[in-house]
Parts: sequence; structure tokens; C-alpha cells
Amino acid sequence: MTETVPVPLWALLMLLGFAAWTALVLLLVPGMRWFFRRRINRVLNQIGSRLNIELPSFKLTRRQVLIDRLFHDHKVQAAAADQAAVSGEAVGKLWRRIDRYAREIVPSFNAYVYYRIGYALARAAARALYRVRIGFVDEAALARIAPKSTIVFVINHRSNMDYVLVAFLAAERAALSFAVGEWARIWPLQQLIRAMGAYFVRRNSGDPLYRTVLSRYVQMASEAGVTQAVFPEGGLSIDGRLRPPKFGLLDYMLKTFDEREDRRDLVFIPVGLNYDRVLEDRSQLLKLNPEAARPGRLRRLGITSGFVFRNLFQTIGGGWFRFGYACVNFGTPVSMRAYAREHGLHFPALDDTQRHAEVGIIAARLMSAIGRVVPVLPVSLVASILVRDPSRAFSELELKAATHAYMKELEAGGAHLYIPRQDHDYAFGVGLRMLTLRHIVLEEDGLFRPAAEEIAILNYYANAISHLQGGADPSPGVAASH
Repeated sequence: MTETVPVPLWALLMLLGFAAWTALVLLLVPGMRWFFRRRINRVLNQIGSRLNIELPSFKLTRRQVLIDRLFHDHKVQAAAADQAAVSGEAVGKLWRRIDRYAREIVPSFNAYVYYRIGYALARAAARALYRVRIGFVDEAALARIAPKSTIVFVINHRSNMDYVLVAFLAAERAALSFAVGEWARIWPLQQLIRAMGAYFVRRNSGDPLYRTVLSRYVQMASEAGVTQAVFPEGGLSIDGRLRPPKFGLLDYMLKTFDEREDRRDLVFIPVGLNYDRVLEDRSQLLKLNPEAARPGRLRRLGITSGFVFRNLFQTIGGGWFRFGYACVNFGTPVSMRAYAREHGLHFPALDDTQRHAEVGIIAARLMSAIGRVVPVLPVSLVASILVRDPSRAFSELELKAATHAYMKELEAGGAHLYIPRQDHDYAFGVGLRMLTLRHIVLEEDGLFRPAAEEIAILNYYANAISHLQGGADPSPGVAASH
């Protein structure tokens, strides 16, 4: 006689859930891993054959392996022991912090995400917002870089679009690893950024243990030949001018750099960026007056949403224009092997004080090199003329003549001008139209003058190229190292 055993509904649901989970783990997950691994390998083969890019094994190493390497690194463990002796903290507690720091810093590079998703998104975003151009490139000097060198792009920081723009334009030469601030540690953005090979950096961290973990990761990546991109200014330009460089990451890279022939060379490539319109221009200018009331989070969200919807409606109505030109220049590489030999330096032998002094000099030199290759764009040109006498009203002919004269002055000084269509009149027209469309410049009876309440924003765009006047040094000094 068969007896039935009643099973509560909750127990049945649990049994079904466990069965589904078992099927997923044993059957579907291995198949999905095989599917995605196959696609990743296909992308890697295409990268090697079509783009001639050799990804270092460090980038392709599993994330957990890199975390373990960083956790067990002898210098990291020594730093934990030293801190335990000084502070009295339990070593186990410090180890847990090291593990947390390592998981926070180490990326999870995925070639498929980088070249199939990230590159497509970066290209679409950049081209949708700007007329993207590569201006000056020192091709001859780039061709002389020794094979197997570690390349580091050092870039001026004007907008959060910098990450997108440089990654898009450099994708056919290298897969860049960016140092990204804490602003990007939000879901799901941080997962995408990690998959793109970027690593997160806590700015101004006062924890020596964190700095040791970060420095060891940067050194491991540099010694393995990972191509990196850093912003020496440490943050976005507030007033449009180049900021004094901070050299924390540069110091980490150079601390263990060995200039001997059997070691990798470390080569810094100066990159200059400029935009006809920076998306964050007004929010950055608010920081110039720390006592002024700043909008709260909800207010900022409302402003951003209003900006997006306003441009969306303009797009639908056919009255939307892209935000002008965005241009990138690549300057002459600086080889640290050649520099160290020229100045008789062996960085591993220097104490902290000596090394910081030398790295400060190098940071200032790199910032100066970046300044020299910042592109001169139409909006900056016209803004530079108007801010000379903000109360004056110009006729179009007067403004054009002054802009043409300024172009000649900059060209004579060695500045890199991007002239759309190789037409100086057209460049002037683009700059003036961008400023009048935003009501930064007003037209009345055929005369053009700056709007009184927009002088600060006009100065912001003029400041982008102000260091190019009269050969002024674009690097006014060196800020604190971290």
C-alpha cells in the first residue's frame, strides 16, 4: 500500500530552488564560462593580428591571483608588521585591511568588455558629443620608443570625458589602465571600470598601509609592462588653467625603476586635451568660491537631468548641435632610462627625501611638456580676445582681425592650433558661434560683447591656453606628493 507524505509548500519551493541552483552550477555555469572564454580568446586573436597590440600577461592574469600576489608581497607584509609594532593593532586585523585594500585596487580586466563594449561606448559617446580630432602627434619620436617599454600617458585633466576620449583614441595602440578616483565607485559603474582595467585610488589617504598596497600594485603593473594613463594634476581644472602636478603615482613608478638595459624602460608620453565645451565647466567654477552656497545632491541631480532633457528635446526638434571640437595632441616621449643616465640617477638607491626632490623635478617637466601640446581650439581663441577688455563691444570684423593676429602669435611661439578645415575664418566662426549659442557672448546691433554674468566662464576657456602666451611656464609649481 502506497502512502503519500504531505510536503509543505515552503519545503517544496526550497527543494526546487536547490535543484535549480545545482543544475545552474553543474551544467550552465561551465558552459557559460566556456562560451565567454571562447569569445575573449577570439577578441585577443583579433587584437594581435589586426591592431598589433601585445597585451602583457599581467593584464590577463586572473584577478584573484593578483590580489593574492599583492597580499603576500614581502613589502606589504613588512609594512603590516611595522604598523602593528607601532600602533599595537592585531596583525590579523591589519591583514584584513590589506585584503580589503587589494580587492578595492586590483582591476578585473576583460578584453571582450574593453574592446567590444567599452570601446564601442566610448566611441559612440565621444562622437555624439564632440567633433573628435587628433591634432599633433610626434610620430617619429614615438617610433623610437624601445620595444617592451612600459608606456605611461600623462594627461591634463579638464573633464571626466578625458577618460572616454583618450581610451577611444588610443585603443588601436594600447589598452590603457587608468587611475580613477573614488567618485566612480558606484554600482554598476565601478564594475564596468574594473573590467576596463582601471584601478581605484583614494586621494589624500592618510593610511600608510593603504599607500604601501597601492604603491606595490602600481610598481607590479609598471614592471610587467602595463600601459597606464595618469592625470598629474590629481583632479579637474577648476578655473581652466593647468594645475600644479601632484606626483604620488609618479613616485610609486620611479621608486623601483632600474635604468639598466636588461630592465624595462619607463616612458612618459605627454598628452594635451582641450574642448570647445567642457561639460563640468560651471560646476567647477563654483569651487572657486568655497563660501558660496553649493546646490545639494538633489539639486545637482535636477540640474543634470534638466541639461540632459533640454539637449534631448533639442535633438528631437532638430535644433541640437554637438559641443564643438574635442582635440588630443600626443607630445614627445620622455624616456626615464635616458633621463636617469643623463642626470646620474639610480632611483632605488635614493632615500625618500632625495627621490621626492627628483620626482618633483620630473613632474614639473612633464607638466610643462603637457602644457606645450595642449591644443588651441576655436572657443579658447575667441574667448582669449574677449577677456582682454570684457566691457568692450567688438564688430565681427574687429574680433576676427584680433583673433587672426592671435593665431599668428601662437603659431610663431610653437603652439599647436587645431584649425578646422584648415580655414582660419571658419575656426573663428566656430568659436564665436559656440559662445553666442550659449549666450556667453551677446550680439546687439552687429556688435559682440561678453555677457556681464558670464565673464567667469569666458575666462575659464581663455585660461585653457593662457600658458601658451609669451612662452609662459605652464607648471607654476609642484603640489604635495599625494
